[in-house]
Amino acid sequence: QVQLVESGGGLAQAGGSLRLSCAASKRTFSNYAMGWFRQAPGKEREFVAAISRSGGSTAYADSVKGRFTIFRDNAKSTVYLQMNSLKPEDTAVYYCAAPASGRYLLPTHTDEYDSWGQGTQVTVSS
Repeated sequence: QVQLVESGGGLAQAGGSLRLSCAASKRTFSNYAMGWFRQAPGKEREFVAAISRSGGSTAYADSVKGRFTIFRDNAKSTVYLQMNSLKPEDTAVYYCAAPASGRYLLPTHTDEYDSWGQGTQVTVSS
């Protein structure tokens, strides 16, 4: 497993932007795809975005497609989530995650991940 530390959450107005960062401890960071998930109160944790090992491929939930961008800097062992055009329904705790195996290309299911950050709160006001 790998230690993950998220930062960058906070309060934003609808239509605004936030950027989340996730720093990973693993020295072989570039060997793993990475993902972002979120969990709103009373709801299950849901997939937001994933990025391949090199950063050349990405996947997004339909609800964030065109508004959120996932990207990574392997030299810094960090993955980011740029969130634009925020909506109140984006309010949730956001989690960075690393998959259980480097063989996953673009994992989108929670059970494909075994390392999770502590989460960072994102609140969007209307």
